[in-house]
Amino acid sequence: MKVLGLSGSVTLSSKTWVSVKQAIEAAKEALPDAETELVHLGEYDTVLCDGRDPSLYEGDTKALIDLIVEADALIIGTPVYRASLTGALKNVFDLIPNDSLRGKAIGFIASGGSYHHYLVIDHQLNPLANYFRAHVIPGGVYVHNGHFSEGELVDEDVKGRLYQLGKAAVQLTDNLQNKDLEIQQPSIPRRKLHQT
Repeated sequence: MKVLGLSGSVTLSSKTWVSVKQAIEAAKEALPDAETELVHLGEYDTVLCDGRDPSLYEGDTKALIDLIVEADALIIGTPVYRASLTGALKNVFDLIPNDSLRGKAIGFIASGGSYHHYLVIDHQLNPLANYFRAHVIPGGVYVHNGHFSEGELVDEDVKGRLYQLGKAAVQLTDNLQNKDLEIQQPSIPRRKLHQT
C-alpha cells in the first residue's frame, strides 16, 4: 500500500507540513509495511494547468502527477487562504487525471490562524474529493495557531486526531481493496458550440 502525504503549503516550515507529517507517521505506525511518502509543494516546480492531457506534462509536474496516480491513499493538507485551499493545491487538482483519485481513501487536514475557517474541510475540500469519486475519511482535522508553540504541535487532542486520521487512511484503503463501492454516473455528452 502506498500512502502519500501532500502539503498544499508552499512555505517550507508550515503548520500544515507538521500536521501532514504527523498523520503520515501514524499511517506508517498503523501499517509498517506501507510505503509512505511526504510531498511538499514548495519543493516542486510545477507549471500552471493549461488544459493539456495530464500525460503530456514534464519535469516536476509529471513527477507530482505520477506520485498521486500511484498512491493508494492520500492525506492532503492545506492552509486556509481566503476561506479556501491554496492556489498551489488547487492547481494540483487541476493537473491530475479525472480518474486519479477514484475509489481511493483521502484524509484532509486544514490549518488556519483561528477556528474561524474550521468548516473549510466540509465546504471546500470534501466536495472536491467527491468530484474525483474518492472516499473521504469523515471529519478531517482542523488545526490552528493555538495548537502550536514555537512551530511545534503541542495540543494533545489534535495529535490524537491526526493519529486517528493516519490510521483511518490505511484501514479504509485496506477495506476498499478490490471492491467497487460507487454508483456510476450517467454519461452526459458535451454539446459542440455550433449545435443548438
